[in-house]
Amino acid sequence: MESPGINALKTALSEKAWTDDPDIIAPHLSEWRDKYFGKTPILLTPGSTDEVSAAVQICAEHGLPIVPQGGNTGLVGGQTPQGEVLMSLKRMTRIRDVNPVSDAITVEAGATLHAVQEAAIAADRKFPLTLSSEGSCTVGGVLSTNAGGNHVLKYGTTKDLVFGVEAVLADGQVFNGLTSLRKDNTGYDISRLFLGAEGTLGIITAATLKLFPQPGHVARVLMGVASVEDAVGLLTRLRGPALAMFEVMPRIGFAAVTDNFENERDPFPDTHPWYVLADFEVETQDAGEAMVMALLEGAMENGLIRDAVLAQSETQFRALGSIREHMSAGQKHLGGSIKQDITVPIDRIPEFFTRADAAVEQIVPGCRPVGFGHFGDGNIHYNIAQPESADMAAGRAPFLDRWDDISEAVFDVVDGLGGSISAEHGIGIMKRETLAARADPVKMDLLHRIKTAMDPDGLMNPRVML
Repeated sequence: MESPGINALKTALSEKAWTDDPDIIAPHLSEWRDKYFGKTPILLTPGSTDEVSAAVQICAEHGLPIVPQGGNTGLVGGQTPQGEVLMSLKRMTRIRDVNPVSDAITVEAGATLHAVQEAAIAADRKFPLTLSSEGSCTVGGVLSTNAGGNHVLKYGTTKDLVFGVEAVLADGQVFNGLTSLRKDNTGYDISRLFLGAEGTLGIITAATLKLFPQPGHVARVLMGVASVEDAVGLLTRLRGPALAMFEVMPRIGFAAVTDNFENERDPFPDTHPWYVLADFEVETQDAGEAMVMALLEGAMENGLIRDAVLAQSETQFRALGSIREHMSAGQKHLGGSIKQDITVPIDRIPEFFTRADAAVEQIVPGCRPVGFGHFGDGNIHYNIAQPESADMAAGRAPFLDRWDDISEAVFDVVDGLGGSISAEHGIGIMKRETLAARADPVKMDLLHRIKTAMDPDGLMNPRVML
């Protein structure tokens, strides 16, 4: 028998704003890695902030918990319902305003990151957040998880790119924090509470984001290096106002892409243990090439790089970046993969690899670490592939059964280096217990107090984070 709350939602909302058709709901109940699977009695698809507010108010009145979902690209299970009402904001995609004078753009939460980038380009501006999932991830999702991306080194994390948000609170009230003000010293910054909160305090429905001038030219270079130590040394040498991206990839991950994806190729005649992909934002192509060539010459003289390729065309620019973009997908060809998203102080990155590699090898001899990512801000996607086997499928399940053991070993190393167990993917349900066990008790108490104050009945994404 259908609950009164579900019936109330169906009665109050328009036909476009809900469905209980299992075929339509099914794609929303699993994520791309097939790690989490869920269930829900109803999928809500509101088309406006008012509809979100009305739906949340009904849920509050009937005690129905809600799980908000953006592009369903999350990696920690925070968007997958386990019986709760599922709310997708995929119909709320409007670009409400673009203001190149204030360098601000106001967009609805269901707009994809790519759509925001394109709207900025149309106004001769740049929205610098870039992710491999930018064609499907949404503004609400990236704000709720405080995604980082490839340009944190120059532009900061998502939190640094937000002026303010509009959000529906747990009782259905609408908080309007949309603004392009760069200074507002009138009490607590309420908008910031929703950033990285993973939908536990309310549902972001729109945001005003920061734009930047378009660079005159972006010089992209791919470099082969001998070690993690050399990669960090290279970062120190290259760092400056022009350096916008510094991504590092190991040979095993690099080869997983170039060996298995059509049109992906290794641009070097020889293989290298590690690869660095860097972008420099400059005024002109000539100035950029001259600067990069001078930097590369010095780095080669110091033995920090073994070879380098500077993109000479838009096609080559995209081809070099494509290898990094496919780094996660490429690992499916390595079999089972246990994935971590951590951050450590930049100067301790080499120590992290030495200690973490040894720790996971002790648990699963022969496992293959695949550590890559945003070394420019200390964020490492430290993934561990199963040992090589003639039968990858047979070895996948036993290896993935060691997920918790390996994770705890990696987190012990991270804690010892003063790092964080979550850099940009969030806590979700995957790291909820780990956060409770490892975080500062005062911090955990404050998190619980804020949650209780804003969502006293615990209806907003109730299984996530806390």
